[in-house]
Amino acid sequence: MYYFFIYICNMKNEFLKNWDTQLKKGLLPFFVLQALNQKECYGYELIQTLKDSVGIEVTESTIYPLLIRLMKDELLIHKWVEQQSGIPRKYYFITEEGKSNLLEMKKNIEEMMQKIEIK
Repeated sequence: MYYFFIYICNMKNEFLKNWDTQLKKGLLPFFVLQALNQKECYGYELIQTLKDSVGIEVTESTIYPLLIRLMKDELLIHKWVEQQSGIPRKYYFITEEGKSNLLEMKKNIEEMMQKIEIK
């Protein structure tokens, strides 16, 4: 009976871990826009910012396709910035359209949270 209880607890913990991961993945565009609304970043810096501020560990293979999609949707733009090391970096900036979408996303999240009743 004791082992069964431990198994059930581990199943629940695994479920919650997977749920948390999926929730963060779904909110990743929001988190990226939020971070870039605070300051412009280059790719690796954005990965570190998301890790430090939101606790999301994102890989380059996840962040760069998302940045490309957000640029195609005209929510972000980029510019190359020369570095003293000689290798330019691509910095990403939120556009006015991106800021407008970010405000709408925040509003939608707030409305959703108001509808959730936790007992």
